[in-house]
Amino acid sequence: MPPQSSSHTPDDDRQVIRISPLALIACIFLLFCMSFPVLGWPAAFGWMLVIPFLVGAWVLRVRTTVTPEGLELRRAFSSQSISWDQIKGFRFPKRGWARADLVDGTEVSLPTVTFGRLPQLASASGGRVTDPYAAAHEAERAKARSESAATEVSTDTEPNTD
Repeated sequence: MPPQSSSHTPDDDRQVIRISPLALIACIFLLFCMSFPVLGWPAAFGWMLVIPFLVGAWVLRVRTTVTPEGLELRRAFSSQSISWDQIKGFRFPKRGWARADLVDGTEVSLPTVTFGRLPQLASASGGRVTDPYAAAHEAERAKARSESAATEVSTDTEPNTD
């Protein structure tokens, strides 16, 4: 049974989790900063102008696509597809990207997937991954319903003081 959707869960079957394109602004700033040593001594520091473009290409390329069939991982120099049958579970370290534990005992890093992206992962997984935000939202709703039912019962049972 798929988890209940929450306000954090998108409705699309296929989710692309990537680095924000706003990171390209940092690449432009890096290019600006690198230009000073290059203009000062082009023969020694000219090669440094390649760095902002490499970082920009990395920002545009790295992503994890979650589909009902599995995960498609794109890294800087490689791509990999993993079906849901091969995945045993997920691990979210304090720092870095999430890791998928595979049935064969290996572990695969999921580019750009962090704990905050878990609702997107849950939405596109077709119920294979549960969304903790949806469970918390449903618990809050159930608590509010029980509190409102309790207040209705207490107002109905109060004696008439007229």
